[in-house]
Amino acid sequence: MVLENTSELLDLLHREVVPAIGCTEPVAVALAVTKAREVLQEEAIRAELFLSRNILKNSMGVGIPGTGMIGLPIAIALGMVVGKSEYGLEVLKDMDPESLAEAKKIVDEKRTSVELKEDVLDKLYIEARCFGARGEAKVIICGSHNNIAYVELNGDVIHDGFTNGNFQQVDSNEVQLDFNRIYDFALQAPVEELHFMLEAARLNKMAAEESRKGTFGHSVARVIENESFRHLMGSSVYNRLVAVTASACDVRMAGAMVPVMSNSGSGNQGITCTLPVVVFAEEMQKPEDDLVRALVLSHLMVIYIKRRLGRLSALCGVTVAGIGAACGITHLMVGNRDQVAYAVKNMIGNITGMLCDGAKPSCALKVSSSVSSAVFSAMMAMDNKVISSLEGIADADVDKTIKNLTDIGSTGMGEVDKMILKIMTSK
Repeated sequence: MVLENTSELLDLLHREVVPAIGCTEPVAVALAVTKAREVLQEEAIRAELFLSRNILKNSMGVGIPGTGMIGLPIAIALGMVVGKSEYGLEVLKDMDPESLAEAKKIVDEKRTSVELKEDVLDKLYIEARCFGARGEAKVIICGSHNNIAYVELNGDVIHDGFTNGNFQQVDSNEVQLDFNRIYDFALQAPVEELHFMLEAARLNKMAAEESRKGTFGHSVARVIENESFRHLMGSSVYNRLVAVTASACDVRMAGAMVPVMSNSGSGNQGITCTLPVVVFAEEMQKPEDDLVRALVLSHLMVIYIKRRLGRLSALCGVTVAGIGAACGITHLMVGNRDQVAYAVKNMIGNITGMLCDGAKPSCALKVSSSVSSAVFSAMMAMDNKVISSLEGIADADVDKTIKNLTDIGSTGMGEVDKMILKIMTSK
């Protein structure tokens, strides 16, 4: 097949695979507040946030990098005192002890507030209002974690990405994706144009290595590697895949000041579709170019599925990232086009339905389950075993199988999302 428009797929990868420090939902909140503070051009005395259900759900239980604190108040307060909006999802990287102390004072004085915004334009919606002694600024992030869609100062509109009340989507939906186009691009595009994907391997491996410096989250990797459990778990490539990936998630969810390479606005998705592929390539001593192509295949599959599912949903995003990892691992096992498609169907037939109940330390357990399923799905695919169209939501066509998954997550589970947030806020 002759490749066409390879540049738009390269651009898509560059846009969607980017560094992030901390869980992307509270960091996106901090970004919105930071932008509002910049527009205000004076000290921000008070901040009010109005958030969609999914942003609120994913911000309640996660550590904020470098603070030792959990949740939205400290993220908002940091946006009021430090950071530059030009940093995007690394907005908090300039934090120092002085700015942290000032932010903690804002939290103690209860100068931030958070409310649920019902009936919003997008599941990813952040409205930040900052108040100074002389004025008020309003910023809306919508559609993607770093897309500043609306800016207002003292009632004057500075930037408006809305038309007749409707948000203009920026999720690159003009780029047409399907399984075959992704597979052909990953395997046939000039490999020297794809080597930038090795930065995802480098950053996410660094996050995993950070876990050896302390105790983070639930220490899933340490449990797997513990001598007392080794007679149960053994020492294998499979266990290392799970342990390394979970350790990076543990570090990130605990709020370590460590950047990771995200995918579609999620650090955990970026970790999960990167590290299993990297570790498998290392253990099997695969050539670097093979790893690069496997990473492109993994990341683009995640971008494809997340565009259909939505950046935030009731379905856990690392299950989608696990599908990408299964594709990359199958390719490294020297699987063909059909076998990579089998791996996708096996994943969807297995772990569809894993709920997203917010970003938190126990996400490392879900990452472990997704990586485990990715390995099994790839192994089954290489044995030419695949879930058939007679079973559940699987279809003979791999793209239709993906559509069935995303229809369930984006439409079918709307009430589940509401129930999850109700449970979380009632405890």
